[in-house]
Amino acid sequence: MRYVIRGHNIEVTDALHEFVERKLGRLERYFDDVNETEAHVALTVVKDQHRVEVTIPFPGVIVRAEESSEDMYASVDLVVEKLERQIRKHKTRIHRKVRLDVSFRNGHRGQSWEQEAAPTVIADEEELDLVRTKRFHFKPMDTEEAMLQMDMLGHNFFVFTNAVSNQVNVIYKRKDGKYGLIEPE
Repeated sequence: MRYVIRGHNIEVTDALHEFVERKLGRLERYFDDVNETEAHVALTVVKDQHRVEVTIPFPGVIVRAEESSEDMYASVDLVVEKLERQIRKHKTRIHRKVRLDVSFRNGHRGQSWEQEAAPTVIADEEELDLVRTKRFHFKPMDTEEAMLQMDMLGHNFFVFTNAVSNQVNVIYKRKDGKYGLIEPE
């Protein structure tokens, strides 16, 4: 696995770099092609809080977690545990659905996946606060898998292609903690 480690308000020492690599190395057993997998790690210090944010983009799945504590090493331990729980939960759901040919380790190899940011052009030149546009190729999935993806990303909503209807749907988290689904008529 390749590691991209950045520090904000902290110098990433060799010891800290090695510690992060060693701890995240525990996750390599979940991926078949570890040479193609890249983990993005952001280490941030604000006042007395040491925050670690890890994102591992993988075709069809983005694993993301963040944790903070008063010690950077403890934050790294906490975020690795969180990532491992997410991956195991995802694998359990996949196996529960008896998808033998699609697994977290090797199921998404042939699919294309891209994310690009591009500036938005406003036709009537009206100023908006839109600062980023993302484009994705959606992998068809059911609503349960979409809920899992949304929770793994830590977002309030998730846009996906519904495998049953083959239409773009949006799943979102309601204020009462339950989920809602938006689908076209």
